[in-house]
Parts: sequence; structure tokens; C-alpha cells
Amino acid sequence: LGDVRQSRAGSYVWGFQRPWVPERQLTADDGALVGRLLHEWSGPRSLDDDAVAAYRRAMCIPSTAHCSVEPYRWLVRSLARPDGIQFYRRMKRPVRVPTLHLHGSLDPVMRTRSAAGSGQYVEAPYRWRLFDGLGHFPHEEDPVAFSTELINWLKDPEPDR
Repeated sequence: LGDVRQSRAGSYVWGFQRPWVPERQLTADDGALVGRLLHEWSGPRSLDDDAVAAYRRAMCIPSTAHCSVEPYRWLVRSLARPDGIQFYRRMKRPVRVPTLHLHGSLDPVMRTRSAAGSGQYVEAPYRWRLFDGLGHFPHEEDPVAFSTELINWLKDPEPDR
């Protein structure tokens, strides 16, 4: 919340708070909004048309849209509830398992500046990789580079020690 630009980048969360509306928007026109968000949140590389079509179809499966926005609703409405307080308390605990953090440099949703500080919350081997020219979906934008990075990290018996 201290980064105004990051708060602005995450403002879509507020639109998810309305009942029924986000679900209807996500499923309208065979999931057209899903396709639009995939393109808007990606870098300049073209996404695979078949993958975009699959995401659009998946969002139209009954209850999928609701399940997609409900975590964002919970995040806001439970701020002052006991379950939310407990969640935030637990989130302050450091991560104690090896962590691979892959991030697209052009991600408009999670700014690089915000994401780059995540290592301070990890008390285990931590590897940060920034994919230049990719956006919010590096696994779709450059699946070969993403998979190579992931497989190499998984093969490493002692990642970043």
C-alpha cells in the first residue's frame, strides 16, 4: 500500500467487490474480457491464439468466474474479521522453503519494483529471475524460457546456496 503506482496497478481488485457483476463481465461474449486482459497484461509478444481461446472457454465453465474473483473479495472483506487477521499474521512469517521467483519486466499488474523486494520475506534459498520484455504471463509469453528456468532450478540440488 506504500507504493502509489502499485496500488493503482492493483485497482482492479476493487471492481471485483461488487456482487455478480464481475462474474457476468468475465463470462460475457464467451469470455471476451479474459482475452482482453491476457493481451493487455502481456508484453509485446503475441500470445498463442489457442491458449487464449482455452482460457476464455475455461472461464465460462459454471462457477469458474465466481471462484476466480472470490479470493479478491475475501482479501478485502476479511481485513477486520478474525480469519483475515489470522491470515495476515501468518503472511508475516518468512517463507522457509527454496523459492524461485519468475517475473516479467513489463508486468502492469505487479510492478517490478514491488516484486523485486520479495526476497526479504524468504529465509531459504531464493532465486529471482526477471524476464525482459515479458508481462504478467511469462509462462504463456515465452514458455520455452520459462520452462527452461523452472527445470534448471528444479534440477539444482542446492539452488542458490
